[in-house]
Amino acid sequence: MKILQTFGLLLACSLLLSCGGSSSGGGAGSSSSTTPNILFVIMDDVGIDQMESFGYGGLNPPNMPNIALVANAGIRFRNTWSMPECSPGRAAAFVGRYPFRTNIPGAIGKYDLANSQLSPYDMTTPKLLKNANYESGMFGKFHIAGPDNYPDGYGAPGALGWDYFYGWVDGLPGSIDTTAGGVSTLTGQTYQCGFVPGPTFSNGAATGACYQSNNSCSVISVVSAGGDAPGKACASKGGIFVPNESCQSTAPSALTFNQQNAYYVSPLIINQGSSVTQVPLTDSRSRGYRSTIEANAAISWINGRSASKPWMATVSFTASHTPLQQSPSSLAPLTPATAEAVNCQSMSLLGQHVLQNQVTEAMDTEFGRILLETGLATKGVDGKLIYDPKASNTMIVIVGDNGTLGGSVNAPFNPQRAKGTAYQTGIWVPLIVSGPLVNQPNREVNHMVNMVDVFQLFGEIAGLDVPALVPRVIDSAPLMAYLTNVKQAAIRTVNFAMGSYNIQANGGRNGPCVMSGSSCTQVPITKSVCEDNSGVWWGPGYTDSTVISNGGVGYKSCCEVNQAKYRAGGSSALIQIIPETTYGVRNEKYKLVQNTTQNYDSTIDSCIDPVTKKPFTITTTELFEINQDVPLPKIDNTALDYSASSTLTAIYNDLLSKLNSILASQPPCPGDTNIDGLVNAEDLSIWQKLLVWAASSWADFNYDGLTNAADAQIIRANIGTCPKATAVY
Repeated sequence: MKILQTFGLLLACSLLLSCGGSSSGGGAGSSSSTTPNILFVIMDDVGIDQMESFGYGGLNPPNMPNIALVANAGIRFRNTWSMPECSPGRAAAFVGRYPFRTNIPGAIGKYDLANSQLSPYDMTTPKLLKNANYESGMFGKFHIAGPDNYPDGYGAPGALGWDYFYGWVDGLPGSIDTTAGGVSTLTGQTYQCGFVPGPTFSNGAATGACYQSNNSCSVISVVSAGGDAPGKACASKGGIFVPNESCQSTAPSALTFNQQNAYYVSPLIINQGSSVTQVPLTDSRSRGYRSTIEANAAISWINGRSASKPWMATVSFTASHTPLQQSPSSLAPLTPATAEAVNCQSMSLLGQHVLQNQVTEAMDTEFGRILLETGLATKGVDGKLIYDPKASNTMIVIVGDNGTLGGSVNAPFNPQRAKGTAYQTGIWVPLIVSGPLVNQPNREVNHMVNMVDVFQLFGEIAGLDVPALVPRVIDSAPLMAYLTNVKQAAIRTVNFAMGSYNIQANGGRNGPCVMSGSSCTQVPITKSVCEDNSGVWWGPGYTDSTVISNGGVGYKSCCEVNQAKYRAGGSSALIQIIPETTYGVRNEKYKLVQNTTQNYDSTIDSCIDPVTKKPFTITTTELFEINQDVPLPKIDNTALDYSASSTLTAIYNDLLSKLNSILASQPPCPGDTNIDGLVNAEDLSIWQKLLVWAASSWADFNYDGLTNAADAQIIRANIGTCPKATAVY
């Protein structure tokens, strides 16, 4: 299905008057609809280890007073699991199904096929809420489908049910522009944080010309009210700062307004229905600090809603995803010396924590502004927000999409077992629910909850019978009972999380990335993402001839990296390979983690088993005792010897059996294009329409990145009813 893509400026709909709604709406503070509105806030890479409001955060947690205000006025779900990475965690929330059902076990990258992106035939949250007459908008990071290898491209949000989207479909911020918009050509300097620092630095300046993309210019020669040096203040306004120069009638030709710059210059997408606008980087709407852009768009849309119709606004903050880049100090104060002393690339752990905290705190500031400017909160005489959950008809749900990235993890959590793993630090996230439906606020729920349960909660808020409306198996357990009944017993008996690789054409994988010279991972989706996380890319283009070169071809896997290292330096040169598949399953007290890792067999110098013709792998299964104690929880650092007692052996066998049952609960059904549990003429009809597209689609059943006659043969060969899928919670 092709969609209309419109390039350039969107003249009919500006940020000041949001598309798709009445300009005379009442916002969140008042509503004539009896159905609650929903404000859903997603924090990126913010695990529970960051949350002082949950009793954690270590010695120097990020200061998040506004999120803490809502947490203390609602329910803190202290035992919530998400998935180890961004896309599977978000997909779980929006369709209520585990990753092995959606084929999205990893972060979606440019090479992942449509088979590993949310299908327009799935029942997403906005489609579900249409049954209760909701309007749905999303602002910020999308990252659950498109634009690459996807028939709807940048129109994926509309195809998946959102009425309005304003943000970034592919999700991740670009790399930091160390030329600072081409200024390095003029100065011969490199700018590690993407802007010219203050005068205390050798490449800094106390004054200069701030050019905008429309060729307007102003001289900035004072530190901003928030404490930002002129170069950073200029970047915050979307400009490019030429140090120690006055404004000229024409900007220097070396300046480029077409270069992404992490949080400050991003390729914005606006999608409403079938209309898609790719806002160029030269447009002021694509320039400025991301958290501010996300908040502005959400405020405008919410305030443009009619008071007679319920709405759901998803504010999907980019913060605090890498590459970490200083926020405007007006959002999160830092002294100029402290801020500018932090090198945004190749940082020490201390520096990474300083930036992680500032980016997270800036997000909290913008979240508070959303509350204030939509009428969900007021400001007291002391300048602090006042929030009464009963004063509006809006439910607020806040969650982290996955655990914190290793270098930013706060003690006592384990940075070696963080984002990307199914260990506690990688999947244990905060979940906050507040609003008029919460009975006896400011309390905690310690029962097991999963990110998939959020999907059913949204339906329950809207008064819908979710299982009856979703025509396929969902894994969501109900959550509303926890909101209304303070003595509600545990609903889940088991919790589950998984991470792995997405489907790429003909069995492809992301290239290998070597971290700190001691471990190799294929989680980073591109070379730039690898390098943004201080890794060394060994995939296509690797040419380090002083160590191990293969002519720039690069290596396909971490196993091949170890093979090259062994050939060059023997067994002592081998490095750790991060598991390619990771599962976690738990009951109330114990947890089982199963990891499958690539293995290089040096005895035959091969990554491929000569008998099975499949890659060598090693699978390990560990048992842990865990809890949520404050401030020192039991996390899965040291495995138990489950053979030491019959009790532990029984627990291990029970959890392993549950894991296998969960994974077996979705039998394969090749040919089911619209995932309705039947392979029939309708699937062939959909395939026929997708032939116009011809590339990767949800009708590509042999995973070759093409939609063609070979896929029709698979559909015809499997006509009939699919094996029955079952839900487990």
